[in-house]
Amino acid sequence: MSRPSWDIFCKVVDNFGDIGVTWRLARQLVAEHGLQVRLWVDHLPSFVRLCPQAMANAPQQWHEGVQIRQWPEPWQPAQVAPVVIEAFGCKLPEAYVQAMAAQAQLSLWLNLDYLSAEPWVGGCHGLPSFSATGYRKFFFFPGFRPDTGGLLREQGLLARRDAFDEAARERFLRSLSVIRRPGALLVSLFAYENPSLPSWLGAMAAGPLPIQLLVPEGKALGDVNHWLGQPLAVGEQAERGRLHIQVLPFVPQQDYDRLLWACDFNAVRGEDSFVRAQWAGRPMLWHIYRQDEDVHLDKLEAFLELYSQCGLPVPAQAALLGLWRAWNRSLDMAAPWQQWLAHRETLVEHARQWCAEQAARLDLATALVKFHRNWL
Repeated sequence: MSRPSWDIFCKVVDNFGDIGVTWRLARQLVAEHGLQVRLWVDHLPSFVRLCPQAMANAPQQWHEGVQIRQWPEPWQPAQVAPVVIEAFGCKLPEAYVQAMAAQAQLSLWLNLDYLSAEPWVGGCHGLPSFSATGYRKFFFFPGFRPDTGGLLREQGLLARRDAFDEAARERFLRSLSVIRRPGALLVSLFAYENPSLPSWLGAMAAGPLPIQLLVPEGKALGDVNHWLGQPLAVGEQAERGRLHIQVLPFVPQQDYDRLLWACDFNAVRGEDSFVRAQWAGRPMLWHIYRQDEDVHLDKLEAFLELYSQCGLPVPAQAALLGLWRAWNRSLDMAAPWQQWLAHRETLVEHARQWCAEQAARLDLATALVKFHRNWL
């Protein structure tokens, strides 16, 4: 009997978030579950940023055991897979849905939704809905609670992180031309444009300890350059007060994981880097993707309700909440940053505890495979 095959459909909405999640998922399904996976991508140049060896104009290519297919427009007929993942509500091609409905043996159709800590997610996870053809589609929600599908986490990820010792850290940083500055707090900044950033940079520059800020090439760099009053390109550095800034190149996912492990504090955005920062077991600051009517703030508060518990003393909890809320509500960051620094040691331990708590749950790829087996 041939191995089952899975189709994953991805439309690139926010540069790297959607493709980042689906590329990690596809690789894990192949490497750890022995599946044949086709990843359909509508914007290959974004994929190339994550997988530099890929080609931006190839209709079909293979990388790390995954078949990468250009999502054609208009759609060209393709054999339907036994398991079909519609990532983040990207809407399958109508001709593909019709081909699914015409099969003698049904495929499992999954809508892999966005990550959320909102309580209602658990009640919707795994529920079916019916398409216009009468075909059942199941909602599958990643999440932080036992009644959800869990988070992406490869086998051995935390062991590899723990083996990333001081010598490995220095070698990795030097590969990015980063030389550790004695006594400095090493911070990574991967965020959207944010009106709060100048006040945070100013607070770091005038703060009580030296800070080495690593800024991967991306959206936040424009705000950094504006605050500096000079344009920094990849590899260039600048210093203001106690703040040293260095621009890093955009790196593949495995190297971004190592960057998160190497830093003492990570500011991240979206979904993929958000989850990877949690597996780093380091203190973090999440820049949630903005939505109309500030719907994103409800999602932020739902996560904070979970994340700020985990045994945190009230003063440290208040410092964490204050920093995250200021960052995501475009408020001044100076006072919240100072309060966070005052509780830094407690928040370092909290990040480790949260990571261990989440790692005790089933990972997303395994949960998907288990759902398919139970459905058969």
